[in-house]
Amino acid sequence: QVQLMESGGGSMQAGGSLQLNCTLSGSRLVDYALGWFRQSTGKEREVVAAINYNGGRVYYADPVKGRFTISRDNAKNVAYLQMNSLKPEDTDEYFCAAVYGGGLPRIPSQYAFWGQGTRVTISS
Repeated sequence: QVQLMESGGGSMQAGGSLQLNCTLSGSRLVDYALGWFRQSTGKEREVVAAINYNGGRVYYADPVKGRFTISRDNAKNVAYLQMNSLKPEDTDEYFCAAVYGGGLPRIPSQYAFWGQGTRVTISS
């Protein structure tokens, strides 16, 4: 059974950095495309970044381009989201998601497995 667990969220002042981790258990990370999403209460979940199975292709949403970096270590079964130059508008619940196979999915419905989320709060 595939399970995902996020860690690394927390509170930070604007301009700071946080790294989110996503650990996959129950399978091999190399077999999955991964995405990071965020969601505020009452709003739809939106993609932040996505990475294909071997890290050769990545996607970033416009609001985070140049500030966030998605990466993965398939040997450790862990994916990362390095977040720099954080802004108050980055405050959200962050989720990692996985789907078996190739491609670079950017829509929540394309993902089969989800973590429970980790809270990021950025103060001005």
